[in-house]
Amino acid sequence: MVFTREQIIKFIDELIIEPRKNCAKWSKVTDQTATLRIGYPGQHLASLVTGVKGEKTGARGNDLSDGSEVKSCSRVDQLDKCNNCSSPVLRREEKCGNCSSTNITRNNDSKWLFTIRSEDDLKTLINNPNLNRVLLIIDDYPNFDAGNYEDIRIQIFEIYPKEARHNRFKEIMTNYYYKIYLEHKKSNPEKTPAPKNFWPYQFQFYLCNPILIFKATIKGAYTENPQLVIDRWIEPKVDITKVDSISMPSDILKKDEFKTIMDKAKQEEVIECLVDETSYNEFQDMIENDEDLGDIQSLFSGIDENLRKYLDLRDTDRIATAKTKYERRTHS
Repeated sequence: MVFTREQIIKFIDELIIEPRKNCAKWSKVTDQTATLRIGYPGQHLASLVTGVKGEKTGARGNDLSDGSEVKSCSRVDQLDKCNNCSSPVLRREEKCGNCSSTNITRNNDSKWLFTIRSEDDLKTLINNPNLNRVLLIIDDYPNFDAGNYEDIRIQIFEIYPKEARHNRFKEIMTNYYYKIYLEHKKSNPEKTPAPKNFWPYQFQFYLCNPILIFKATIKGAYTENPQLVIDRWIEPKVDITKVDSISMPSDILKKDEFKTIMDKAKQEEVIECLVDETSYNEFQDMIENDEDLGDIQSLFSGIDENLRKYLDLRDTDRIATAKTKYERRTHS
């Protein structure tokens, strides 16, 4: 099935932009959250972007008719918290409605959840012959750290669990089940451990070599005339094996991980990721002399697939937590 760019634009306008605008309008009247989850709209969008229809089965069958798993996560309109009195604060509110403080923690920590409670669940996710692809959808604020909650970004990433290129995804999910889920279950049989939290833009996410197939930006999402731009769309006819995965930002790595790369990687692989005019020997000297981590990170343009394969997993025996919050510390 082939869908068009115009259909995608029309869908986002009618099922994402307009409902969110109306919900935000009524939120001002009711003081309810303006959150509209991207779950089911995300599955529609996944069909339009990939050209693969659903199975008319709701939550009971495959998300797409080719067996693809679709996971969605929304960081838009999360409920925030006043640091002064701990009251909830809506995203549109500039100060706490209870104590008028502007010392507010703006939450930005939604994630994708993978429920794996048995070996069958694990096999279904990573070895199922009918499941070749996991689609990860996220809507968030591209300028969150600047306090801009008017512009919204929608992105779709692809991971192929059975492909060697994405074997770290299989490793991460297997590690979660055997080293986290089962160990927690053994220590407390009556309690069901939390699902696998798969955090956007963090170490394990980049380690899986996710491929960005779609990105759209909604400028002025809550204004009368939002502007929608499709920044990227890898159409279904494109050979995805020829498309680069997104680069891992260098500031994610720890000092010992740079040392691991230098010990294991080929010289030409390292040079490929160094910023202009930085020599291999210069960088090696910095590592050997134990220079400041920030200086080391600044010499890398990013960590590509070749270098990522040398990195070990982190958090192999616990559920990692995200630290992605923005705080306003002034008070009125």
